[in-house]
Parts: sequence; structure tokens; C-alpha cells
Amino acid sequence: MKNRDWHVNRDGEYQACKSPRVWDLLRDNYRLYRFLTELEDILNDVEDETSRLPEIQMLVRRLLVNSYWVQSQYLQPCPKTGTSVLILYDELGFPLTLQTVTFAPGTKSNIHNHGTWGVVALLKGQEKNTFWRRNPSQEFTAKIEQTGELTLLPGDIISFTPDAIHCVEALGNEPTVTFNIYGETDPKQRFEYNVVSHTAKKF
Repeated sequence: MKNRDWHVNRDGEYQACKSPRVWDLLRDNYRLYRFLTELEDILNDVEDETSRLPEIQMLVRRLLVNSYWVQSQYLQPCPKTGTSVLILYDELGFPLTLQTVTFAPGTKSNIHNHGTWGVVALLKGQEKNTFWRRNPSQEFTAKIEQTGELTLLPGDIISFTPDAIHCVEALGNEPTVTFNIYGETDPKQRFEYNVVSHTAKKF
């Protein structure tokens, strides 16, 4: 099944969301600036931006349905790191992060949260998401446990709450390319987790 929509919460639980019909999203001359304007309108004067994730996911899908340019903007993975990031929009005072990310086949991220909401759309390749949740003990306050896995295919979109924990891995023989948008990160709430030492450090 193509073009699936997913959401992940702080407990590492993922659930399928209702996807809009593609023909309902078609627009003439729908470009990045329209997407950004509509996104700002959605988030304007909202106390809990996470509550607007379903609308943001719909906007991302509308952008990808109508904009070939966005889908063509990505870099080849760096030979040394296996990853590359291309910032699509960067303006002083603009609080959101908008980028495409490329992973070479077999590249795996660390285990992390984002300290803000996020929406990620897979443009190319196959990406395995592994989800975790906090399971603190008296001895290890940053201990986490794995809760599940989900492989994303081109056309899939997934959203994350700020405290959702995951890692990603590029599967198959071709690089993965994702379109990523994130809210304003709270650096005090963004962590990288170590499942061996049961510790967390600032990302």
C-alpha cells in the first residue's frame, strides 16, 4: 500500500493515520513559498504545536504531490559519514528546520529524540525506523527499551512528538532520501541514548 501516514508518540507506539486522497491535494503552481505560508498560518498563535501534526502532515503530502522541485533537491551521501543534509530554507528568525537528508545504504543513526515535533517523508529508498521508550530504573534513570520497528517506503510520511525516541537505518542497495521538517528545537530536551551504558547525553 502506497502513501501511508504514521504517527509516533513518547511511548514509542506508532499508529496509522488516515491519508488524504491524492486528487484532493492537487493544486496549480503550488510551490515551497505557499507551503511555508500555510504552515505558518497553521502554527500561528498555537500553544501546543504538536496538536497540529495531522494538518502539517497533510501539508507535507500536498507539497510533495505538487512540487517536483522539492523531490529533486538532495545531495549524494558523504563517502566518509554516509549522510548528507541539504537545507531547503534558511532565513534569520525563521524557527523551523526544512531539509532533505540522504543516507547511504546500510547507514544507521544513533538513538535519539528531537526535542521538538517533526514530520518526515520518504522520497527514495527504504528506511527502517526502530522505536524506543523511556524505562528508567533506580540505577539507570536514562534507561530505554525497544518498542517496535517500521519500514518506510517512498510516499510514506511519519510524524514524531518531541519526546519520541527512534533510530533510522537505510535498507536495500540505494540511498534513502527524506524530506524533513522540524519545529523549534529545545536543546535541553534533545538527547542521544546509549542502550549499553543506559545513559543519555545532550545531542
